[in-house]
Amino acid sequence: MPSREDICTANSATALWQDLVREGEQRCGAQLDENSESWLVFTLMRHLGSTALAEPAMALVYLDALHTAGSARRSQALQDVGERCLLIAGLYPELAQRRRVSQRYYIELGQGAFRQLADEARRAMAELYEGIARHFARLVRVLVELRALSGEWRGLAPLDRHALSLAAQTPADFGTCFLLGKGGRA
Repeated sequence: MPSREDICTANSATALWQDLVREGEQRCGAQLDENSESWLVFTLMRHLGSTALAEPAMALVYLDALHTAGSARRSQALQDVGERCLLIAGLYPELAQRRRVSQRYYIELGQGAFRQLADEARRAMAELYEGIARHFARLVRVLVELRALSGEWRGLAPLDRHALSLAAQTPADFGTCFLLGKGGRA
């Protein structure tokens, strides 16, 4: 039974998601900048209850996004691919395992989508998208910790843990973090 301290008492859905993201940051020692943190909170809210994560081959969705006519529609399609890759890699890595692809597949596809967006976007948005692409593995890491808060998840498979540390490209970022909790469970 959760203790009184474990019960979330946020005044709004936004505040609740922000508290959860900050808890994930704290658990893994990854500090997100304000733009990335806000973007992540609103991405989580936007995809709450979404069934779009069931797409079987994200690379095909990515290719379709690259060939979408119209810059606004193309940007939205690329952002959607990047966001879905982030959510699968961070919150639902078991989907990757069932599809026989690595977590790194989703990390690299998501980074690619946001790099493409950064190349095509106006200056202010380009900076946001470039930051998301650059820190994509850190965002995934925060979501992994957020997922671990449920207490019902076994944690990342050893190869996925290794892929995530490689994707971060700065082992010091996650060197003191715990990917598995007591007894091998997150």
